[in-house]
Amino acid sequence: MSTETVDCVVIGAGVVGLACAAQLADQGREVLILEEADRFGEGVSSRNSEVIHAGLYYPPGSLKARLCLRGKELLYRYCSARAVPHSRCGKLIIASSLAEAAQLRAIEGNARSCGLDVLEQLDAEALATLEPALRGVAALHSPSTGIVDSHGLMLALLADAEAAGALLALRTPVIGGSIEGALLHLELGGAEPCAIRARTVINAAGLGAVALAGRMRGFPASALPRAYFAKGSYFVLQGRAPFSHLVYPLPEPGGLGVHLTLDLAGQARFGPDVEWVTEPGYQVSEARIAAFETSIRRYWPELPEGRLSPGYAGVRPKISGPGEAAADFRIDGPEVHGIEGWINLLGIESPGLTASLAIAEEIAHRLAR
Repeated sequence: MSTETVDCVVIGAGVVGLACAAQLADQGREVLILEEADRFGEGVSSRNSEVIHAGLYYPPGSLKARLCLRGKELLYRYCSARAVPHSRCGKLIIASSLAEAAQLRAIEGNARSCGLDVLEQLDAEALATLEPALRGVAALHSPSTGIVDSHGLMLALLADAEAAGALLALRTPVIGGSIEGALLHLELGGAEPCAIRARTVINAAGLGAVALAGRMRGFPASALPRAYFAKGSYFVLQGRAPFSHLVYPLPEPGGLGVHLTLDLAGQARFGPDVEWVTEPGYQVSEARIAAFETSIRRYWPELPEGRLSPGYAGVRPKISGPGEAAADFRIDGPEVHGIEGWINLLGIESPGLTASLAIAEEIAHRLAR
């Protein structure tokens, strides 16, 4: 088995991995991207709502809050500069009762504590004026929320990474490895198994990040959280939706509720719900339609019967389980696990897409210390 030494390896060619590769390659690092699938971005990055989040929900001072706000700024700037399709369409969080209206005020207070100031509380009349088909006693308007073509974004990031000298190796899983002094030894599978050594490894493997680190001989198990998987199904609305904004209910345990998002062509989709699973899976069951319709009609009572059809499903790479408080992002370096040169990206669920460029920036800063 041949062994080569490279400067930096990024494991995972999703949006976060590609952002890290582009950032590090632009700084002159030699970068190899390893991806076990046939194509880049086949996992979490292509199975989400494609929302550019404003930064409303996350605890002040958390990585999610800081990197979401910074990432939103960087992402809008990057999409404009690189002609990545996107839209700053805004979103409405709907309160269906007076009790939920109080929760809206709490969400606004949290968002302002995080540094997000551009928000507007709407009463029922103002909501009906803005979106006549919606029903609610109040709403919170977030004008800086948007949507992005996630595939277009990843194409641009990969192009930037490759232009700066990075290489992408597909169908190349990391099946194990060990720590060898100042170098990290990775064992690669695929059609032509081999081994490589790297000075720096960024574990951006998404759903498989915890398991991958656990396969490294000598990696302390005590430094790894338990991995959980929360599946979310999406249903597509047949025909045009009478909305120009994204529409959200109040958050629910494990997610943000069954919300309406629009793609850049105006097609509406609803989801995701939350289904805790033991293994990732992507089948969408029509049996879930009734529950979706019930949730949607709380804010869109006139949803026509029979207009929802199965769309797709995604799985959130969680590191907190059912009934537990939502975990923050984890960007774990040697200060956590003691392995010099290795960085774990764990629990990078929503708002990971929004935060991707900020996560890459954060890692570059840490490596430069």
